[in-house]
Amino acid sequence: MYHQTNFSNGLRLITVPVKSAKTVAVMVLLPVGSRYESRQLNGASHFIEHMMFKGTRKRPNTLAIAKELDGIGALYNAFTGKDHTGYWIKSAKEKLEIILDILADMLFNSVFDKREFQREKGVILEEIKMYQENPLLYIDQLFEELLFQGQALGRSVSGRLANVRRMRYKHLFGYKKLFYRPGQMIVVIAGGVEKHQAVKLVKKFFLQYQDKKRKRIKYKPFIKRKSEDDFRLKIFYKKDLKQAQVALGGFAYPYNHPRLEAATLLSIILGGNMSSRLFIEVRERRGLAYSVRADLDKYQDVGSYVIQAGVDKEKVPEAIKVILDELKKVRKNGVTKEELSRAKDYLKGIVKISLENSGSLANWYGSQALFADKIVSPTQRLKKIKKVTRRQIREVIQDFFQKQTLKLALIGPFRDKRFLLRILKGGV
Repeated sequence: MYHQTNFSNGLRLITVPVKSAKTVAVMVLLPVGSRYESRQLNGASHFIEHMMFKGTRKRPNTLAIAKELDGIGALYNAFTGKDHTGYWIKSAKEKLEIILDILADMLFNSVFDKREFQREKGVILEEIKMYQENPLLYIDQLFEELLFQGQALGRSVSGRLANVRRMRYKHLFGYKKLFYRPGQMIVVIAGGVEKHQAVKLVKKFFLQYQDKKRKRIKYKPFIKRKSEDDFRLKIFYKKDLKQAQVALGGFAYPYNHPRLEAATLLSIILGGNMSSRLFIEVRERRGLAYSVRADLDKYQDVGSYVIQAGVDKEKVPEAIKVILDELKKVRKNGVTKEELSRAKDYLKGIVKISLENSGSLANWYGSQALFADKIVSPTQRLKKIKKVTRRQIREVIQDFFQKQTLKLALIGPFRDKRFLLRILKGGV
């Protein structure tokens, strides 16, 4: 059971009490990420996330914040995505007042020091290089650049090196002021907490900050191109790479789509665990990859599916053909009753295990409060999953593998696109 409280300054509080919990997790979510940025400010949301840990008026530097949190044995971090940013702290439930004080202080009273801004540029530039020089980390970004060609969703969360080097303090500070307002924020408190306690403490630390604008900032919606055939393949050339990274996929469903549960089950059947079709065929039977997986990503207006594998550079054509053959089989025959039943049981188990963690519980409710039309409890979602039929899976297969052009992103020592395009044109 969860409770939602709306405050006079526009801030929303989601409280998720767990009677037996000895810990509590607090997460503050804001609907701001790389898709909200202009091309010139690409990387700003991620940069601000870094700056929030650099000190406040009350806690003058990073060390002061870290010492206070370490002193209560707390776990803490932050993250930036395409469409939201989050800050979280998890601690013993007796320390809830301290962690709410720290989070509010960081978000509203950051000193945003100009010297720290210059120093942190160097840190972020090294982070970008780390991702670009690690094919396993970079392949997802390369795939999204191909899929969302030239639009905000295709831009890197951390920004490009040139953008970050050119970024100016006043522009970053202005961007922060636009988004970091109570009316943009959702505070989620999950674990060892009661509703009345959560409301009282959030009032104490967050209600003193006002928000005159209140209105949520809107993102620029994704517009699908009329012809996708011009954007089928993207290669990032790496000369000395022995293992290539392959990402094959296309468009999927956004938040709130009625077939989302069916799509999730299909991704599990294809490549979601060690008994999935792709894992058995690509790895176990043919030894083509150590890792192969199928994933879904969803945003408010669009989604994506991707099949990703690390493959010996000499075996890339064979691996892609094997993956396409598996997609052809599932398009032709659908999935079996046994496969669907196993996928449902697997997903049920994963959901239950993950939500024993108060942090995961906070993320479950918080992300839905940001993006979903209606918050669904784990029990309600599991009921939806239970009702998914093989016919619904077939509808997803038709949407994913029959109605659109497949995209292929590849990192490896390849310059000639022709042999890959020939394989892709065979489709599924």
